[in-house]
Amino acid sequence: MQKTKRLIAIERIIVGENISSQEALLKKLKGKGIICTQATLSRNLRQLGVSRVPDGKGGYRYSLAGRNDASYSQEPKLNVLPGIRSLTGAGGLMVMKTIPGSANATAYFIDNSGRYEIAGTIAGDDTILIIPRDGITINQVHACLELIIPGLHRQIEPSGPGTLKVKQRNIRKQN
Repeated sequence: MQKTKRLIAIERIIVGENISSQEALLKKLKGKGIICTQATLSRNLRQLGVSRVPDGKGGYRYSLAGRNDASYSQEPKLNVLPGIRSLTGAGGLMVMKTIPGSANATAYFIDNSGRYEIAGTIAGDDTILIIPRDGITINQVHACLELIIPGLHRQIEPSGPGTLKVKQRNIRKQN
């Protein structure tokens, strides 16, 4: 019960206030009657998917992926779309192929989207295994990925049963 109360309090504080350090967050929690160690707070922040982002004033603040107030809705977003090469359903899972070296960043982007449908990802150099939660279909995962990565449906096209591949693009060689 104490952990749940603490997680809810952390979430509310981060969404409602500009918190820039764990020390400041510990003080806010103490003010609400919640005492915890820095190590516990660090684990809780990781569990909630909290990250530090620029605050627009030369500093940083804590941010909850997908749950921030409107004043921070214009944070820069990572554009992973150009690196995606194909998306294939495989036995209830999805496999995404990317250009070499971009799978980890793309998986991180998917994991931190805050979408319930996706339990997690496992990334290599150019391949990502996308693992849906129990009861979530491949079609639901695909729809979810389209929400996470705007333009995905325009970049890939069917190329066989259960497989979508990148549409041909004109790519210029730079000298």
